[in-house]
Amino acid sequence: MTDAGNDTADSMLVAFDRWLIPVENLFNLIAGLFIFGLMILGIFQVIGRQVFNIPVAGYIDWVEVSMAVFAFMGAAYCQRTGTHVRMELFLTKVRLRTRWSMEIMGTIGAMIIISVLIIYGYDHTMRAFTIGDSTIDAELPMWPSKAVVPIAFSLLWLRLFVQLLGFMRLFRNPEAKPVAVPVVESVEEQAVHEIEDALVDGEVK
Repeated sequence: MTDAGNDTADSMLVAFDRWLIPVENLFNLIAGLFIFGLMILGIFQVIGRQVFNIPVAGYIDWVEVSMAVFAFMGAAYCQRTGTHVRMELFLTKVRLRTRWSMEIMGTIGAMIIISVLIIYGYDHTMRAFTIGDSTIDAELPMWPSKAVVPIAFSLLWLRLFVQLLGFMRLFRNPEAKPVAVPVVESVEEQAVHEIEDALVDGEVK
């Protein structure tokens, strides 16, 4: 591939990555808002039950249908930022081309697993919608909660696809600047970044 072709491919990768970022941020924000909402609901539940002897109706049911939102909607965001659980101890010890080849294989494996979960998540959603599945107490419909799984995992699949392209690009040219992939940092680099962040926060204050 020519340099012009490489530049075009890199530009498309950057554009796709930038397009996904606000969507992932929105999904993560929704997950955070649901967590905050459940905290407020829990406060009302405790105060209502202990002080006024009036618990929130269907509290357990609301928690049940909300769990999928904050459990899965932030998955793509975590994948992008590399804040999920990653076994990086060995990756930091190998050469760049070997590291990127391992990342490629791991990403392909993750995409296969997520693809299966999307298919089965969609099937479960449609089954719940068809039979009118609901919670036991408040009889809240379950299909919106189950629909979160294929929707969130579809976004995660797109993030994995972008990262796969990024890892393949680095495999071809290990010296290129990483784009759209989580960067593995050594302990020393992490310490330096934490110190820099602390200094910035101190100056802001």
